[in-house]
Order: sequence, then C-alpha cells, then structure tokens
Amino acid sequence: MKKIMQGLGIGVLLAAANAQAATIEMDVNGLVCAFCAQGIEKKLRAFEATDDLVVSLERRLVAVSTKPGQDIGDDVLRTALTDAGYTVKAIRRSDEPLSAVRDRLKAPEK
Repeated sequence: MKKIMQGLGIGVLLAAANAQAATIEMDVNGLVCAFCAQGIEKKLRAFEATDDLVVSLERRLVAVSTKPGQDIGDDVLRTALTDAGYTVKAIRRSDEPLSAVRDRLKAPEK
C-alpha cells in the first residue's frame, strides 16, 4: 500500500510539472533599444525558474522558457517589467519550445 501511495504521489507531481507552460510570451511596450533588451534579459534571468529567454525589439515580444517543473507567475513577471518601466500588454503561455518562438521571430511579419 505504501508503494502505491508513493507511486501516486510521484504521478501527481509529474502531472503538475507537465501542466505548467514551457514558454511564456509577453507583449511589452517601451522596448526601444538594445539597452532595454539587455536590462529585461538581466532582470528575468535572475529568476531561478528561468531556463532561457529571447527579447525582440522589432516585435516588442519577450519570451521566457522555464526549467522543467518550475514556473514564474504572471503577476511576478508583470511586476518585474512594470517596475523596470515597461507596459505588459498581454501574457500567453504555451508548450511551444523557445526555439520555435525564435524561428517565428525570424520569419517576416504578415
């Protein structure tokens, strides 16, 4: 019985980890220069859950991938960027890998 309960506990933890989005995309106003991008990158890399990120000045998009089983709350991200002087217009979460976001950003806008 104990092994069954341990197995169920591990299953619940794995399900919770898989339920979290791998990539968080934010539409951000106020991105105007490389210094802005560097500042945002430094601020978001300070979060322990951050795995990697990309900042696009042209598309005013910031995308963060999180480490497996970890997350950064929308309110925490919004506060971090707002405190740095930016306006977060939207936050979207998906299972799309950050590499796919980078590829999408390289493609011409439609």
